[in-house]
Amino acid sequence: MHAPLVWPNSSLASSSSVRVHRLIQAERQRLVDENTHLRQELKERYDFSNIVGTSGPMRQVYEQVAQVARTNTTVLLRGESGTGKELIAHAIHYNSSRAKKPFIKVSCAALPHDLIESELFGYEKGAFTGAQTAKKGRFELAEGGTLFLDEIGELNLSTQVKLLRVLQEREFERLGSTETTRANIRLVAATNKDLEKAIAAGEFREDLFYRLNVFAIFVPPLRERRPDILLLADHFVEKFAREHGKKVKRISTPAIDMLASYHWPGNVRELANAIERATVVCDGQVLHAHHLPPTLQTAEASGTGQTASLSDALEAFEKDALQDALKSARGNRAKAARLLATTERIFNYRVRKYGIDWRRFKN
Repeated sequence: MHAPLVWPNSSLASSSSVRVHRLIQAERQRLVDENTHLRQELKERYDFSNIVGTSGPMRQVYEQVAQVARTNTTVLLRGESGTGKELIAHAIHYNSSRAKKPFIKVSCAALPHDLIESELFGYEKGAFTGAQTAKKGRFELAEGGTLFLDEIGELNLSTQVKLLRVLQEREFERLGSTETTRANIRLVAATNKDLEKAIAAGEFREDLFYRLNVFAIFVPPLRERRPDILLLADHFVEKFAREHGKKVKRISTPAIDMLASYHWPGNVRELANAIERATVVCDGQVLHAHHLPPTLQTAEASGTGQTASLSDALEAFEKDALQDALKSARGNRAKAARLLATTERIFNYRVRKYGIDWRRFKN
């Protein structure tokens, strides 16, 4: 006799199907929530109100960003290398109506001239040797969002012509295609070149310049915003101490003087690198002058003559140590003396010798 056929329990199968469906829905919701969280994190990170600086030139930049962010106007960021133009571009995007759409960056100087067009506009399969499949360009990837063209002054003239057409007509074709694609993007460009000189030299198209220069923002060099140097230095100390697991809490007075007197040819990027290096080599809670890179400590780099003798240098170090102890002790001279393993009488003598006002450390 054959064993009777046993049909699967339909209610059991249905229950299993419901559980799978719920798991899929839960995973989908988790991904949506994670994506929302990441987007909010990016917006907070690049909120222009979080850009460090309170100097007059930076306040003007904040006002301009606030004016242009909520429009679709093309923006041209101008300024020296290392001033933070990319950070400003992020701030414009994440404070605009396009904040939930992509932010795509292209470094025009980093891509070879013969590849820049295919990277910007994409290509079809077989458009050139090696084009095995079709590929979207940066304009398509930035659909609905912002395309940031960094170092736009490095674009070759043939690509400049095609970019001009996109800005005028808001459409383009992939390489090897005759199909026109609409470009719904907001363009932000940046350069450290003197574009007017490049136009005069025949290296940059004048008509493209006028299309880009709708709303220009000049990002000031660090030497023109000296009140921000200490704010930035403190910001970077906190950031790199956290990243590298260091205990650095503050910067000594002589180190602050050294940072303030340096001319910073590399701007904010150079300051960040200097503070990161100093934080890494510092083994205490206070970042001292000798922790800073050698470039900040040479007469040639700082623009100051070498007049200090050995005794002057030792006195400067001693004065630095006294002030640091008073800072740590909040003006309590007895406690400061103990921190330096000396007597209160000797400590007070040294404080009077260097004309240090210990009362200002009470707060």
